[in-house]
Amino acid sequence: MRGRWIERWDPEDEEFWRDGGERVARRNLHVSVLCEHIGFSVWSLWSVMVLFMGPEYGVDPAGKFFLIALATLVGAAVRVPYSFAVARFGGRNWTVVSALLLLAPTGAAYAVMEPGTSYTVFLLVAALTGIGGGNFASSMTNINAFYPLRAKGWALGLNAGGGNIGVPVVQSVGLLVIATAGAAHPKLVLGVYLPLIVVAAVCAALFMDNLAPVRGDRGALGEAARAPHTWLLAFLYTGTFGSFIGYGFAFGLVLQAQFGRTPLQATSLTFAGPLLGSLVRPAGGALADRLGGAKVTLWTFVAMAAATGVVVQASVTGSFAVFLTGFSALFVLSGIGNGSVYKMIPVVFTAQAHRAGLTGEAAAAYGRRLSGAAMGLIGAVGAAGGLGVNLAFRQSFGASGSGTAAFAAFLACYAACLAVTWAVYLRRPAGGATEAVPAPATGPAAESLRASGV
Repeated sequence: MRGRWIERWDPEDEEFWRDGGERVARRNLHVSVLCEHIGFSVWSLWSVMVLFMGPEYGVDPAGKFFLIALATLVGAAVRVPYSFAVARFGGRNWTVVSALLLLAPTGAAYAVMEPGTSYTVFLLVAALTGIGGGNFASSMTNINAFYPLRAKGWALGLNAGGGNIGVPVVQSVGLLVIATAGAAHPKLVLGVYLPLIVVAAVCAALFMDNLAPVRGDRGALGEAARAPHTWLLAFLYTGTFGSFIGYGFAFGLVLQAQFGRTPLQATSLTFAGPLLGSLVRPAGGALADRLGGAKVTLWTFVAMAAATGVVVQASVTGSFAVFLTGFSALFVLSGIGNGSVYKMIPVVFTAQAHRAGLTGEAAAAYGRRLSGAAMGLIGAVGAAGGLGVNLAFRQSFGASGSGTAAFAAFLACYAACLAVTWAVYLRRPAGGATEAVPAPATGPAAESLRASGV
């Protein structure tokens, strides 16, 4: 595919940024948000489709949890090759292709979504929707290359938040269909998205650009995979994004299985949590730009542990209002944490470049290169956390008819994430390992690195 290629791109150069660089970056960001939004909506389809599946479909709650878990699994797996595709084909070119690929799962779901379809077919189609999860990785890798370090938290937060909103939006569309046409018409939801996919692909083709400096670097992924910080940050992202996507997919089923809500009652509530979590993600990134990614991440996990304690208590006592309040708080906090963890990624790798003796644009280019590759791995592991959430709910409800045991496991996970954040990125004993990421002494990059909390 032939497309527009930008040969020189130096966002750390403030004059370059003022003289058109920022305008080009914003244009690509806006279209990227649209395409990623549609990708998230497609990835989330089965969190809505299962609410249409009444007794006539012959699928029990455990089977429904497995459908959304399978979509989550595939979405996690494809994030690695999707992020690599940006360097191979170009950000614009791959955005067009990845958007058009969404026609396959959406069209397949439209064809099979009716009583009498075998569970095996539902599994295959649910797995196919997982490709929508890959759009996040390629989109974040692409936008990361467009922005300077000082603005990455905001830019990546906005890009991801706009994409994450695809979860509550598709759930809102499902609510509208159930409330107006009834639970017997799931194909109306799918019919809304087929033309929107085409619109997204056309916008990407017309208004996005490829960056030549990031093309063809096939060694970055291997370097990122060998970097310990990639996997430490992936673990933290599992705690934030794994929670967001896992809860977003499972929330409606939890309300039905634990509190006996009808499909209409469940869908009228499920969109609110993911919406709040999506809207605050840019705020989490901006807060991390200002206060430091590690500090914001640490206190986010403290708050998530406290909110989970509230949910466990409400689950035990059967208090729906308290349960809903605690669960909504988890969505908000996971959104903030998503933004702060993603801010940490480029900062950590740029700091490593300075530790290795690089300065100026060389250090910034190294940070963009490694952080872009690491984002695919980190995003994949984080999305796999969503799979863990859905499987934990499946096991918990299958064993006891309640999600209490699953929430207790999530509480332990948040405690572990909190400990890693403090030990690796905030505690600085003399001669300790956390001194491995010092900041340069002067300049805009120095200010960003010092603000990072790493």
